[in-house]
Amino acid sequence: MTGRAALRLSRLRRVTPEGRADRPAEARGARPRRRGAQPKVVALGGGMGLSASLAALRRITGDLTAVVTVADDGGSSGRLRDELGVLPPGDLRKALAALCGDDDWGQTWARVIQHRFQSQGALHEHAVGNLLIVALWEQLGDHVQALDLVGKLLGAQGRVLPMSAVPLELQALVKGHDPARPDEVDTVRGQATVALTPGDVQSVHVVPHDPPAVPEAVAAVRDADWVVLGPGSWFSSVIPHLLVPELLDALTETKARLVLSLNLAPQPGETDGFSPQRHLEVLARHAPKLALDVVLADEAAVPDRDSLTDAAERFGAAVELAPVARTDGSPRHDPELLAAAYDRIFRMHGRIGPWR
Repeated sequence: MTGRAALRLSRLRRVTPEGRADRPAEARGARPRRRGAQPKVVALGGGMGLSASLAALRRITGDLTAVVTVADDGGSSGRLRDELGVLPPGDLRKALAALCGDDDWGQTWARVIQHRFQSQGALHEHAVGNLLIVALWEQLGDHVQALDLVGKLLGAQGRVLPMSAVPLELQALVKGHDPARPDEVDTVRGQATVALTPGDVQSVHVVPHDPPAVPEAVAAVRDADWVVLGPGSWFSSVIPHLLVPELLDALTETKARLVLSLNLAPQPGETDGFSPQRHLEVLARHAPKLALDVVLADEAAVPDRDSLTDAAERFGAAVELAPVARTDGSPRHDPELLAAAYDRIFRMHGRIGPWR
């Protein structure tokens, strides 16, 4: 951790609902861990939000699993999905790249799998990593085995799993999708479309409506010490995990502690005008039985701390405010600052002694 990250970590502020300040892990049955053990962490999401979380988490634990959405239907992933009937590989590729180490080997392979061809032909804009992942799926006939093999090649510092064994179509009910009919609700189909939709997204669902979860993903959630949900595109990357019944059951039944990591800013189209607390309200509508332990937010992105605390308390969660954004003014997480915030949360909430 750099001196800058350590200095800014010292400014981390805690906002806790009354009576929650020192609740021990045993209050919700969290399993005790031996002194010095690394936490088993599972991170759920997709796209750049999950990548940011993974780049931070790999700095503080060697026992890390990413569970990734499989509803993408745009770009290279969408073309491969349509042509070959495979899971969209793009978000899985991004997660693998985020888990690459900071040494020459890791950073070289991260650049290689993220590389996109530029041409006038059929390969235009295809990502190398997408083609590699799909080739191994076809060779091995096993999603998990293939992703594990890619991770081994890259030296990835963690495991990447799809959340479902079948490609999903995301559908959203959107009020005012057509500006000429602001009070009408339309169905918008496809993750790429939902992510940029005008209007007010009321709810999302997936097709098929009862998709099978990947067993290894369910087992990872049930066996975790901590589960991290978000940040990321709220309706198209974060909430879809709650729409896979077996995965939702695991999230509500696990003894792991759950952290919800909020975005730094609303996403144009999908969550235009959303306050931090509205993100929680939307989450509650889609998964009313979900309990959280901690809600993490950047201190500069929370104009109304009392309202966020109230919203978090409905989930039974404490709020942690920390400086986790890059200092260049962009709405992107700084991996070292985010790692420092996660590390402090893991140490403060239900731990005795250091993780390492």
